[in-house]
Amino acid sequence: MPLRRTRRTKEILPVVKKTIKKTIKEKKIKAEKTQNIHPPDTWNSVYDRIQEFRTGITAPVDTMGCERLADETASRPVQRFQTLFSLMLSSQTKDTVTSVVVRKLQKELPHGLCLGSILEIDEAELDKMISPIGFHTKKASYIKQTAVILRDQYMGDIPDTAEDLVKLPGVGPKMAYLTLQVAWNKNMGIGVDVHVHRISNRLGWVKTNTPEETRESLQSWLPKDKWKGINPMLVGFGQTVCLPRGPRCDICPVSEYCPSAVKTTKKTSVKKETVYVKKEEEIKQEPVELEW
Repeated sequence: MPLRRTRRTKEILPVVKKTIKKTIKEKKIKAEKTQNIHPPDTWNSVYDRIQEFRTGITAPVDTMGCERLADETASRPVQRFQTLFSLMLSSQTKDTVTSVVVRKLQKELPHGLCLGSILEIDEAELDKMISPIGFHTKKASYIKQTAVILRDQYMGDIPDTAEDLVKLPGVGPKMAYLTLQVAWNKNMGIGVDVHVHRISNRLGWVKTNTPEETRESLQSWLPKDKWKGINPMLVGFGQTVCLPRGPRCDICPVSEYCPSAVKTTKKTSVKKETVYVKKEEEIKQEPVELEW
């Protein structure tokens, strides 16, 4: 028996159709933004040049990056927790700041930096201890909530899949994939931060608006054996050469391949001299005395 269209149904139906069309349009736009692109023919040469260049220059990420902050003398579960904890702090915070705060917590917390210590400490006290970190109050709340989840749902360890990691408060795809690479030695995706996002777009490797779009685009063509290494390589390159403002294109090893390179020309100064010439009528005739 066919359903009769009531007045209410007739009113709702256009709204539903409009919503469906809008949803389809938004998905189409998102798909267009993250569509796979063919990388430049020179991408391999550019990658190798940057990689070689990075071996000769030390960046903050090389000594203070989150993957280097876990206490090597601690148990594996504690090391994994410290890696996740460090990454949660690192968002919108420089490595030089994050490393100092993590080292301080490792030394000053009663049981060291571990799940038990974070469960015991008061949120306000934790907030105070991580105050140099950007958005420290919000992160203190996220960390306390995460600690309870890890205790109750993961037997005191951390999740070993990206799907479960991003369910934790304050954990995004970048943190999830870096955590898997460092803590679990699982290469499941590229960790894309602001440096990787910026440089990939400058090099013309991707054409994206967000780090997540950059990750999806890079993963569509970059060989998987380079997924782990690209983050520390480009982060360090972004900290030392390809800066957000005033990039050092003059020392960049791939400036000749980079469509965003700033070409500088040597300026020559020319000294201008102005010569004033008096008109003939402006020259006063001085009386001349003649001797007879």
